[in-house]
Amino acid sequence: MIYLDNSATTRTLPEAAQAVQHYMTEGFFNPAAAYSPAVESERAVNGARSRLASALHVTADEILFTSGGTESNNMAILGSLGAMRGKGRIIVSAVEHPSVYEVMRAKGKEYELVEAPVNKEGALDLNALAGLLNENTQLVSCMQVNNETGAVNDIAALGRLVKKTAPQALLHVDGVQGFLKVPFDARNCDLYSISGHKFHGPKGVGALYVRKGTRFIGGQIGGGQEKNLRSGTTNTPGIMGMDAALQYYLGNLDTMRGNMRECKLRLAKNLLAIPDVFINGPAPEEGAPHILNASFMGVRGEVLLHALEEKKIYVSTGSACSAHKKGKNRILNAMGVIGDRQEGAIRFSFSAFNTPEEMDETAEAIAGLLAMLRRFKRR
Repeated sequence: MIYLDNSATTRTLPEAAQAVQHYMTEGFFNPAAAYSPAVESERAVNGARSRLASALHVTADEILFTSGGTESNNMAILGSLGAMRGKGRIIVSAVEHPSVYEVMRAKGKEYELVEAPVNKEGALDLNALAGLLNENTQLVSCMQVNNETGAVNDIAALGRLVKKTAPQALLHVDGVQGFLKVPFDARNCDLYSISGHKFHGPKGVGALYVRKGTRFIGGQIGGGQEKNLRSGTTNTPGIMGMDAALQYYLGNLDTMRGNMRECKLRLAKNLLAIPDVFINGPAPEEGAPHILNASFMGVRGEVLLHALEEKKIYVSTGSACSAHKKGKNRILNAMGVIGDRQEGAIRFSFSAFNTPEEMDETAEAIAGLLAMLRRFKRR
């Protein structure tokens, strides 16, 4: 099996799975309880919070644990807007994940929603954004790394632009695909979303950074966990599993990034040697190390996906959240990738555990399948 859909989810590390098991079967106590084993669980969770904060260059009291990227993104938008007065302008980039884009669209019924364009590589057009920012802007939301093309936004430059042009506005960054994959300092934004299963942690756990001093009403109401901003029994197994994955990643950071980059460049070189293949998004050496989007002219991406599946090579045609939705690809549309090129698009996403040899095997399989499928279509 060759798994190249790591943007959808990653294989849970053994270290993370072991941590989950330990805190489900031995350290299973509710951290909110008062007796000593529960206090030990609370201490473990607080340690995990501190380590995550350190990785983001922020403080532990600015980290809220959540159920994953969708909740973090929803809570960042709804929790910040809910604390604001008035109904001003909110800005979202045209290529956001549905967990941001659809929430902003829904709030657009109450606020002045403006969509910020991207360039042909899929990165936010900062010059265009500058023209959209005004004194009524309340929130800007964009992703750190695009989940379909690997385009990387310059969050430091974006943060400076927002604070200079619309200092009253908050900047939310969806870091689900960017965290640990590219260098980042969360102090460049006001809110930052994370999902554990994107970096070999378990599913069902994530985090949200909220800058100290930000007016924020949070999300779920209940027992007052997470500083009264996100109630619900603490998911100790998930948090500690995510923490184990984080520690593994940080301990092998250069190797992990380097392995992904090597596989991406190897596959890109192999694919571009095949006739009528085009890269969508940034040049392979310029984008994030773990995502490559390519179009195979003359073949529908979905057809090629299932042909590769028969060979136990697993890829995608875009976001897993949109895999069962029919119609045009909103992200590629925004980049100007349309028609046959959009129809033939495939996303390959890598982990540090893929190998260059797998890239050779994948490209060889694709070349053979294209030769057959293109002949079939011409008939």
